[in-house]
Amino acid sequence: MELAGRKALLTGATGGLGRAIAEALAERGAIVQLSARNRAALEELAASLPGGEHEVLPADLDEPGAAEKLAAEAGEVDVLVANAGLPAAGQVDDFTSEQLSRALRVNLESPMLMARALYPAMLERGSGHLVFVSSLAGKAASPGSAIYNATKFGLRGFALALRMDLGPRGVGVSVVAPGFIREAGMFADAGAKPPAPLGTAKPEAVGAGVVRAIERDKLEVVVAPPIDRFLSHFALTSPVVADRIQSGSRGQEASRAIAEGHPPEKR
Repeated sequence: MELAGRKALLTGATGGLGRAIAEALAERGAIVQLSARNRAALEELAASLPGGEHEVLPADLDEPGAAEKLAAEAGEVDVLVANAGLPAAGQVDDFTSEQLSRALRVNLESPMLMARALYPAMLERGSGHLVFVSSLAGKAASPGSAIYNATKFGLRGFALALRMDLGPRGVGVSVVAPGFIREAGMFADAGAKPPAPLGTAKPEAVGAGVVRAIERDKLEVVVAPPIDRFLSHFALTSPVVADRIQSGSRGQEASRAIAEGHPPEKR
């Protein structure tokens, strides 16, 4: 799909990754509908993007019904980029039931509900694209991330199956899976370091990955160094071995650092 002149709804727009995605979409000529909780930050971002006619649609996807309301406000869109997400790092029993529900609602339920609301019109037009920003955590589990892994595994599975339903009918569906991203995103916000020998990628690479997924109708775009991509695929095919590796001291140390960077009061 050519992005020039297309209307694209982007959630989680004011985070580091969201900004990079917004810039990449706008540079390709898309009219971007920017959504996040902070109106002022959205308006500042909209004014900084190339092109014109960009819109701001403030929404808190933690609230019940917010996803459907946002989809209705967006109207007829050509592209959905479901990027909003919460870290959900830590031991399961450290979460209250409300915090657990919030993670599920923002990371998994809201993208599903928004897709359900938006793709019927795309099917009628015979074109459109849905992009779900998942994570390598949707391919490889790690200690201290059970809830986050669950949401990202679920989002990846939803997207892959939805593509089978919609692809033959003219609507593309893609998964974009970032690994450890420096300078922006949940990993960077926690101030943690990736366990050796894993590396990091730049936020701009995520934006480029989203554009590539849409323009080339890619099933899955992984944004990570080669070693990270290999190990995440290995974890899918050999979960027993991956469990032994991730349960070691390096995996535990990295997980603790991420959880400490996202304490309960930030959930």
